[in-house]
Amino acid sequence: MSDVTARKRGRPRRTDSDTAGTRDRILVAAREEFSERGYEKTSVRGIAKAAGVDSALVHHYFGTKEQVFEAAVEVAAAPALSAGAALAEGPVEDVGERLTRFIFGVWENPATRLPILAIVRSAVNNETAATVFRRLVAAQLLRRVAAQLDLPDAELRVELAAAQLVGTAMLRYVIKVEPLASTDIEQIIARVAPVVQGHLTGP
Repeated sequence: MSDVTARKRGRPRRTDSDTAGTRDRILVAAREEFSERGYEKTSVRGIAKAAGVDSALVHHYFGTKEQVFEAAVEVAAAPALSAGAALAEGPVEDVGERLTRFIFGVWENPATRLPILAIVRSAVNNETAATVFRRLVAAQLLRRVAAQLDLPDAELRVELAAAQLVGTAMLRYVIKVEPLASTDIEQIIARVAPVVQGHLTGP
C-alpha cells in the first residue's frame, strides 16, 4: 500500500501528526465534549472537530468512543487514582485521615475537580460509561489500596470507605446540598475521617 493511500485512510506520517501534543489535545476535547453533552450524545466526530483533527486520527490514537472515554477517565482521574500512595506514608492508625484528606484535596482543587466532575456525570447517566469508570477505579484505585491492608476482607473495607468518600463528595460538589456544600473542608474531614478509618481498620 502506498504512502498516499495510507494517509487517505487516516494514518498520518509519524513525523507529521504522531505527537504527544496532538494526543493531549484530543483528550482535552474529549473531556469537554463528555462534560457538555454526556456520553450518549458525544461522538468521535464531535471530539475530532473540537480538537481540530480528522476523526480518523481519533480512531488511530484511541479506537472506539468507549476507548476514548476510558483514556479521558484515566487522565482526568489520575490524581485520585494515585490515592494508594496515601496509605504508605504513615502509620495505619491514621490512614483514614490521610486518605480522606487526599481525596478531598483532589476535589477542592478546581484544576482536578472539573475534569473529574465531567467524567462522573457521564458515568452516572450512561451504563457503558459507568462500566468503564467502574473497571478503571476498581483496577487502579480500590485494589491497590486493598493490597496495602493486611486483612482478609480488605477489598470490602476499601469499597465501603470509597462509598463514604464518594457519597460525601457527590453531595458536596455535584448535588451541592447545604449546609454540606458550604461547610469548611477541615470540619468535613474531621467528621468523615474517623468513619473511613473504621471501615479500613475497625473490627
